Amino acid sequence: EDEKNTVFDMEMQVHIKRNLAKRMRYYQGMIDLNILEKGGDYNELKKSYVIFICTFDPYGQGRHLYSFEYLCDQDPSLTFGDETVKIILNTKGTMDDVSPKMKRLLEYIDGQAASDEFTRELDDAVQSVRRNEKWRLDYMTLQQEYREKYNEGLEAGIEQGIERGIEQGLERGIKILYCDIHMTIPEIAAKMSITEQQVGKIVEKFRKKEEK
Repeated sequence: EDEKNTVFDMEMQVHIKRNLAKRMRYYQGMIDLNILEKGGDYNELKKSYVIFICTFDPYGQGRHLYSFEYLCDQDPSLTFGDETVKIILNTKGTMDDVSPKMKRLLEYIDGQAASDEFTRELDDAVQSVRRNEKWRLDYMTLQQEYREKYNEGLEAGIEQGIERGIEQGLERGIKILYCDIHMTIPEIAAKMSITEQQVGKIVEKFRKKEEK
C-alpha cells in the first residue's frame, strides 16, 4: 500500500494452464475482504492493482503489458469506476510497448543477466536471500505448515463428504420405506439398524416439506 492508500498485489505466474482471469478475480476479492473485515464500509474500498508477472505470453500478442479495467459495452469511453485495475506483465514480450527500465526488469525475471543499476541491486538481494540459511529454513518450515494445513483441510472435507453422503443415503432410504412402502417408524428403525428417534427426525422433515 502506498502513501496514497492505493493497494498493490503482485504475483508471479509460471504455469500456462492456470485461469489467470479467475485467479485475478480471487486476489481482488481477497484485497477487498481484507479491508472490509477490519470494519471498513464498502465506500472505503481503496484503489487497487492486481499485477501478475508471467513467464509466458497469455494472449499471444507479443505485448509486455496487458492492462484491464471495466468499460461500458455500449460506450467504451465510460469506465465502471470501481477503481480496480488488472495488469499482466509478460517476460516474453516482443513489442516496444514499455519503458526500457521495465523491459530490462522483465528480461532479468526471464533469466537474463542484470543489465542496469536496478536489476543489479535486485540480483544482489536475490543472491543474499539464497545465501541466508535461516530464511531458507523459515521458508521450508512455512511450506511444510501449508502442506499440513492443506492435508488437514482435505481430510476434513473428505470426512464431511462421507458423513453427508451417508446422511443423504439414510434420508432417501427412509423416504422410500415410509412414503412408498408405508412401513412404520419402528419397522424402518429395525430394518435399517438405527434408532426410532433418528427415523422420527427424518420423517418429520418429510412432513414439514409436504406441509409447505
